[in-house]
This record gives sequence, structure tokens and C-alpha cells, in this order.
Amino acid sequence: MGAEVRTNVIKRNGKEAVFDIAKIVNAITKANDSVDKLHRMSEYQIRAVADNIARQVGEATHAVNVEDIQDMVETGIMQMRGYEVAQRYVRYRYKREITRKSNTTDNGILSLLEHINEEVKQENSNKNPIINSTQRDYMAGEVSKDLSRRVLLPTEVVQAHEEGIIHFHDTDYYAQKEHNCDLINLEDMLQNGTVISETMIERPHSFFTACNVTTQIVAQVASNQYGGQSFTLSHLAPFVEVSRNKIRNSVIAERKECGDALDETIINKVVERRLREEIRSGIQTIQYQLITLMTCNGQAPFVTVFMYLDEVPKGRVRNDLALIIEEVLIQRMQGVKNEKGVWITPAFPKLIYVLDEDNITQDSKYWHLTELAARCTAKRLVPDYISAKIMKQLKKGSVYPCMGCRSFLTVEDSQKNPDGSYKFYGRFNQGVVTINLVDAACSSEGDMERFWEILEERLELCHRALRCRHERLKGTVSDVAPILWQNGALARLKKGETIDKLLYNGYSTISLGYAGLQEMCVRMTGKSHTDPEAKSFALAVMQRLNDKCEEWKAAENISYSVYGTPMESTTYKFARCLQKRFGIIPGVTDKNYITNSYHVHVTEQISAFEKLRFESEFQRLSPGGAISYVEVPNMQQNIPAVLSVIKFIYDNIMYAELNTKSDYCECCSYHGEIKIVEDEFGKLVWECPNCGNRDQNKMSVARRTCGYIGTQFWNQGRTQEIRDRALHL
Repeated sequence: MGAEVRTNVIKRNGKEAVFDIAKIVNAITKANDSVDKLHRMSEYQIRAVADNIARQVGEATHAVNVEDIQDMVETGIMQMRGYEVAQRYVRYRYKREITRKSNTTDNGILSLLEHINEEVKQENSNKNPIINSTQRDYMAGEVSKDLSRRVLLPTEVVQAHEEGIIHFHDTDYYAQKEHNCDLINLEDMLQNGTVISETMIERPHSFFTACNVTTQIVAQVASNQYGGQSFTLSHLAPFVEVSRNKIRNSVIAERKECGDALDETIINKVVERRLREEIRSGIQTIQYQLITLMTCNGQAPFVTVFMYLDEVPKGRVRNDLALIIEEVLIQRMQGVKNEKGVWITPAFPKLIYVLDEDNITQDSKYWHLTELAARCTAKRLVPDYISAKIMKQLKKGSVYPCMGCRSFLTVEDSQKNPDGSYKFYGRFNQGVVTINLVDAACSSEGDMERFWEILEERLELCHRALRCRHERLKGTVSDVAPILWQNGALARLKKGETIDKLLYNGYSTISLGYAGLQEMCVRMTGKSHTDPEAKSFALAVMQRLNDKCEEWKAAENISYSVYGTPMESTTYKFARCLQKRFGIIPGVTDKNYITNSYHVHVTEQISAFEKLRFESEFQRLSPGGAISYVEVPNMQQNIPAVLSVIKFIYDNIMYAELNTKSDYCECCSYHGEIKIVEDEFGKLVWECPNCGNRDQNKMSVARRTCGYIGTQFWNQGRTQEIRDRALHL
């Protein structure tokens, strides 16, 4: 009955199982037995169909969905001219589909509880699906997806999402009226007080207390949204002086009580020593609480910490901010201990360090912080870097953090602070819909005129989908998340007041994502977008996305913005959909992933400096957010090289990062890079190069996948992408 096939099949409940040819034979035989003998297929024909399907499954580069196999069965029967048999098979399949749709969530939820849903297990590299709280979140997500697909979303949006033409992000949170990501207005909450769980939190009386309150705010915010959040250390900096004065008064009182001389030099030394200890304790509180806190969605808060010296005035407060930044970098470089007591790389909080005139050259005042940042990057993958010089050119003179890993607010003349500066903290993003540019190219079959027509159609489909996100948030009352809408994180609305005014006039953004610019160019021009002949086409497509956002914004007063999507599991989904629709096209659909946003393909040989310079042109056309990276080996013994990349970032690109390696094997205590290899069934697995350990439960692997660090491993598509990455330095 043909050679044994060991390729896996993804069942409807998400569980992976080994392909079984006997099930194909049995299914065809049942349909065959139900028709008249005159119209039946021979046993030889049935086996021929089954063997042909087994061959197709065996040649597939990824686990095949059961629906794909059923399509193959129908086609195979028809090719054998078994028309009546095919009709019975289709009828039986349709009846089973109707039965399943009567309750679409049962199998998905049950498979979650049994820990056998492979798609969910590898959907998010920072969620452990074994944990009860994570399962609870996923179970709610299954219900939300079901409601969204059957009731809440238009059929055309659902169909396009399922076919991989677009991706409607976070359908597991769509039923609830939750937004995506934001910049916490920590300054307002700390300086003017806030309310957490109906408890009044007044202005902190010390730096340590401010840090403690900050972690509680972050946890509360994370539990009331589904995307990333960011806060800036500059909002904590004023509390260093509060603690300094408090400590000083305490030291003077102690010395008076002991009869010691009130020597100013001695007092200052004691005060500053105790102050450094408090800063150390405060930052340790932030680091450990943000890592160990678990929000209602079963993961540590997805939070980014922003480090920008020029957010505060020169003088003592800026020096205090420098002390805070220094302590953050020192503690992050050390890492955190795992359950075995080994120092490892944590996923969060993500750190962003701003490069500016006062820290970019060796003779600048805060150069020591940049050197420290370089050492931290080499060991722990963070911080990432924003160039104040380039950002000011692109953002009307402003420098501010992204919301989470890469989503940037637009600079709006309608949104300003009382002092006339542009307002960013307290604003948010409504959601994301991503267009699959590769599908648009493949659908046009390389015809340029047809491509632009299809692109226009698909963009309008994305527009309708984005309006669904916007309309879903309209009418939301502030009471659903007091920490966000009433108590200062995003606004100070009244009880019962809706958030509608925050959805218009530039207060919040909504994102048109895009993916696969590189593969799109290969399909349309035969060349990568790094080739001068294809680059102009790629830039023209990017410009078209921006033009559409401006068109929609002008008509609706909603801030649409182009966004370089951080696809984690979607890159695999899009690849599978493309292969199903168009087959294997060399350089286009022949991988289990497609390229994130505008990035140079991971396999392309290009230097770090060439890559950053090239991608900077495309980053400018992603005003709603994007990040570039360079892939480097272990750089802990080559800090000057890291610093040279950092200086290049400052002069050439707004936002970039270095992807280093920082892994650990519990079996042999190996520190270094754990490799990706193929097992005997062709599945990609992680293996310690020192002892051969393949047990993921006995290794710590940290890889940057979407602008943030993942530590819970990845699906096969993303794993292949990580394996294929060429070094740029």
C-alpha cells in the first residue's frame, strides 16, 4: 500500500497526529460501498488514490491539515472517474461539517485541557499553555473566536482571514471591548494619585514606593487589554529627590540622637549611599515583580521600559535618571535565576535605550551608560535602540517610546500637552489588521496591472475589517476598565462615560499591518527588494499603503497608520495558506514562513550596516511602527563591535536591535547557542550542541522573534525561520 509516511497531520482540534494511510482507504471504501456496484471503484483504484495522497503528504514541507487531505481525496476519486463515489464522499463530509458547526468550540477547548492542541501550544512564545490561568484565557479565547466568526464579523472578513488573505489579529479578544496597546501616563498616576481595585493610591513618598505602585499599575493595565504597554523611567526620576530628602532628614535625626557632628560631607556620603541602595531595591522590585506577576491572561505583563535622558531637565533630576538607567542595565545584565538557581535571560520587561548627543560619543557625559547598554545587549539581547536624531526627523522633533514592541503613535497637532509639546502618554492603539502582500502578488500571477487592482481590493477589505475593530470599541463605558479610562492610565473619564471621544481626532491610532514585502517582490519582479530593479516597486507599494491610510483618515477622522506587523504564529499560517492556494513557488512559497514586514529575507547574505541602511528607507514608510534587527553571534567578547553597530543606528535608522544568543542547557550546564536540528521524522527540534539534550523542559532558550524575546518555544514555521537566519556581523 505504498511506503510509510511519517509526516504529521493537524486535526481539527489542533492536535498533531502521524498520517495514517489506512484512514484514507477506509473513508473511500465506505463511500464506495454505498453506491451501486456498476459505479464502484476497484480496490486497485482506491489504493492508487490513497498512495497518491500519501506521496503528496510525504512531500509537504509542513504538517498538513485534515481538510487539505479531504480535498485531496475528492480530487483523487474524481481523477479515477468515480463520480458517484465522490458525490457520496462529499455528501458525507458536508453532514459531518454541519454537525461540527453546531458547537465549534468543544473540541478546541477539550484539546486545550488535555494539552494536545499543538497550534495553541505554540501560538505565543511567552505563554505556557500548561498553566491553569493560561488555559482559562485560551478557553475564553476559543469562545471569543467562535462568536467573532459566526456572529460578530462580516462573512467576507472571516473568509479572508481563514484563507490567509488578511489576518484579523486577536480574534480571541474581539468579543470583549478591549483595545490593543498603549503608553501609560505614569506621571499623572504617580503625581496626582490613582485608584487600584477601588483603593486610593496617593502620591508616593519615596522612590521605592513609586516603583512598587508602578508594578501594580502595569499588572492592572495588562489585565484590561490584550497588547503591549510601555512606561518611561523619567516619570520615576522625580521620586529619587523625594527619597533623598527623606533619607537626609532621617540621617540628620539619627546623628543628632547619637550626638554625632552634623558634618555636611559625611551626611551627603551616607545619604547618597542609602539612596543608591533604595534605587537598587526599587529597580529590583520592578524587575522581579514584572517577571513573576501573572496577569489574567496567563502571562507576565508585556511591558516595555523606556530610557531617555532628555525627557527630564538637565541637572540633578537628569543625573538621578541616569542612576536609575544604570541600575536597570546592571540588574538586567545579571539576568534572573531560574528554578535551578541558574542566571538566565528573562523575556520581560523589554528595554529601549535612546541614543542622543549626550551619550553617543566617548567624550559625552553619559557615554558610560551606552557602554553598559552594549554589554547588556551582548549578554541579554536588550536594550533595543532608538536614535533621537533620526526620530526627531521623522516625528516632528519628538522622541517617545513604542507601545510594547513596535507600535508607534502618530504625531498629532490635535493632541498636545498644556506646555505645547505633543502628547503621547495616555494614548493607545485600537487594533490591527494585516494584509498578506504575497497573496496579492500570487493572485495576480505576476501581472503588474492586475496586482495593483487586487491590492486596491484587498486594502479596502482591510479597511472594512479595521472599521469592525473601531465600531466594536464604540460605546464602551469607562467602567469596564477603571484603571484605564477613569484613573489615569489612559484618561480621567467619569463613571458611565463612553470612551468614544478617545477613538477620534488622533487620540488613538488603528493599524494597517503588512507582511511579505520581500516575497511579493520576488513573485512580481523575480528579484528581492534589495535589488535596485525591485526596490522602487517595493517602495511604491509601501507608499500606496500610506496613501490609503491618509485617505481613510481624512474621511473619517480616525488615525489609520501603516504598521510593520510582528507576526509570530501568523507567519506560519500565511505560508501554509499560500502553499495551499498556489502550490510551491521557488523563493515565494517554498518556506514554512513569510518575511515580517519590510525585512530583508533571513537567508540573504548582507552586512549589518548594509541591512540597517537599506531598511531605514522602508522604516520611514511604516509610521505606525516597525523595527529592524541585525543577527549576530555571541558578542560578549567583542563589545567594540556592538558599540560600532549602536553608533551606526544613531546615524542611520530610528529603531533597531541586535539579536544575540543566550541559552542554557540544564543537562550539562552549557551556556551558548542551542541549535535547531531535524529529528528522524523531519520535525525541527532544539538540541544542545554539547550533550545532545533535546528535552525543551531541560533547556532555556531565548530568541527575539517579533521585536520582543520569546522563551516558550515556537511553531514549526517560526522555528524554521530562526534556523535559517544568516549572520549579519
